[in-house]
Amino acid sequence: MTTLLWDSPDKLRALLCELAGWKSITMTEDERQFPMKLQSKLQSLDYFHQYPEHLTLHAADMRRKFVTALYKHPDTLDTICLISHYDTVSTEEYGELEPLATQPEELTAYWMGNPNDLPDDVLADLQSGEYLFGRGTMDMKMGLALHMQLIEKASTEKWPINLLLLAVPDEEVNSAGMRAAVPKLVELQKEFGLTYKLFLNSEPVFTQEPGDTTCKTYSGTIGKVMPGALFYGRETHAGEPINGLTSPYIASFLTQKMEWNPLFQETVLGEKTPLPITLQQKDLRLEYSTQTPYRSSALYNVFVMKQTAEDIMTKFEQTAMEAADECNKAYTKVCRSNEVEPVSEVRVIRYEELLRYSIEKFGADFVEEVKADVYTYEEWDDREKSFRIADKLIIQSQELTPAIILLFAPPFYPAVNSSGNSLVEEAILQVTSLAKDEFDLLIERMHYFNGICDLSYVNGSSMDAGWEAYGQNTPVWKDIYSIPFTEMMELQAPILNIGPFGKDAHKRTERLHMKHAFEQLPYLVEQLIKNIKP
Repeated sequence: MTTLLWDSPDKLRALLCELAGWKSITMTEDERQFPMKLQSKLQSLDYFHQYPEHLTLHAADMRRKFVTALYKHPDTLDTICLISHYDTVSTEEYGELEPLATQPEELTAYWMGNPNDLPDDVLADLQSGEYLFGRGTMDMKMGLALHMQLIEKASTEKWPINLLLLAVPDEEVNSAGMRAAVPKLVELQKEFGLTYKLFLNSEPVFTQEPGDTTCKTYSGTIGKVMPGALFYGRETHAGEPINGLTSPYIASFLTQKMEWNPLFQETVLGEKTPLPITLQQKDLRLEYSTQTPYRSSALYNVFVMKQTAEDIMTKFEQTAMEAADECNKAYTKVCRSNEVEPVSEVRVIRYEELLRYSIEKFGADFVEEVKADVYTYEEWDDREKSFRIADKLIIQSQELTPAIILLFAPPFYPAVNSSGNSLVEEAILQVTSLAKDEFDLLIERMHYFNGICDLSYVNGSSMDAGWEAYGQNTPVWKDIYSIPFTEMMELQAPILNIGPFGKDAHKRTERLHMKHAFEQLPYLVEQLIKNIKP
């Protein structure tokens, strides 16, 4: 009889701690090394000794790789794709405890003996003995550990369904791993004759409001668009402030109007998107000077369910027009009180308009040279490069300034929803009923996962007219950033997210509820898979 490696709560806990111990912060060398370690770990399973070609590393970007591990039953085509990401956010907020951040047992034990600096709610969870602390315990190496357990059990017990484990890098920044994996999922579908029945993710439960402790399942995932603005004012010497118009001054009007603006909020199936907020605001200058800042940028986070890029850009433009009007009035008032003429009025320009103006003025080759130059700066990420392209174009057409240039910056996450799908509805009903009967556990059904996730890139729809505005206003579109819409259209199985309960993802107090993660969740997901109807 085969002895399973990860079939008990204690073994699963040990596996999670081992995975957490393999540091994998996004955009680091550790992230590049993680998939080789994961492949080696999965190679310990008998099934992959027999079928080594079913366990493969594939290239993503920046020398990163994603892992596919296929358990294939000979008598069925039906396949469940288990999706997870192995990267984590940074650990610098742990301070002097950073060496313990990826050592869950040690960190939990340390805090048990040194609880003085923990908030009361965290202290209560610690002292309950029900939580395991550490980076990645909740988001989302527990989900990966669960999928590894499922692959092992299915391949050993010969479950009559195919399971494809997909573990990708870079969910936390650009979802570059998942976007690279989508074409490979289509290839595997054809190579092995797979019929995808369900895309199952195990991202952790995210609270709907502070203090929320209810476990959840999600039949969809929220979308995300990031409108950005380049503010171009007029430079002057700090000793002659009225002779110019600073970009931070212009930016202040738009940022106040964008933060928590209900105009962008949606309500679908009784659930609301979080309000928009500023993710980044900065001066584009690279050095200090007594010249006043005249080029700044801001990036805003907007969640979507049904809204398209055109919907968001129209609302963004409307909001920017209002901000520019208020800025112009306030600025004119200052000028009048100081008896000087305003330099000009701030105008609002979409990036697509700036691009068209630049091509007409300088030619398409000039624009391509500008982009090529920006792309040589490897230290700049996709968002920085987006702003720098717009900046290099507007600096050559200062007759348009002062101005607010509106654009989109990566990443873009399409909203996806499978509510109403018969397989998904049956699965949710089964899981919620079983949880109540077996564990007296209440699981709340949600229609949208309220943290972005890689499920956005399956069960895709075409980039129709409503989304053309995204490509037209994203400076790096199709050059260094793209979305595989064509392949996404071929991955039409429904989606579902069932993951572990935890708290404080992306905080130093990130923690995982152990009973739910190691006992309840594995049983519920195993039963769900075994009861998927052909």
